[in-house]
Amino acid sequence: MSARVRQCARLARVRTIQHTLAAASASRATRQVEALEASSDKLASLRIGFGAEQGETSGSALASLGEIAMRLDVAREGLRASIAGARHKAKLCKEARMAARRDQESAERLTEKAASEEARKADKQQAQRPFARRRAEVE
Repeated sequence: MSARVRQCARLARVRTIQHTLAAASASRATRQVEALEASSDKLASLRIGFGAEQGETSGSALASLGEIAMRLDVAREGLRASIAGARHKAKLCKEARMAARRDQESAERLTEKAASEEARKADKQQAQRPFARRRAEVE
């Protein structure tokens, strides 16, 4: 194996590791978005449960329900920026993963090309060698 083929193979291994790391990062970012969206949905479902019921209620109970509902709304509003940021990060991570995959495939093709060139060169050298004479012809 020539130095060029070894170098190309090493590059391919490095690109594979880079793609694996980028894929893990993209997966983590996607899970983060899903977790934040689940939290937002949970806050929305909790908010629905804090409505005023029919019938007589005291003013303090109604005020408490309104206060809790308002705090849930504020928390949900606060999550919107986090969700938007997480979605943006997930998009960037996905693009980085795709670029790493593209680089990996390029490095693999380069390795295959270098190996085939080396094999072709070895075949050409073998073809140019003179055949060894037999002992019978020499004597």
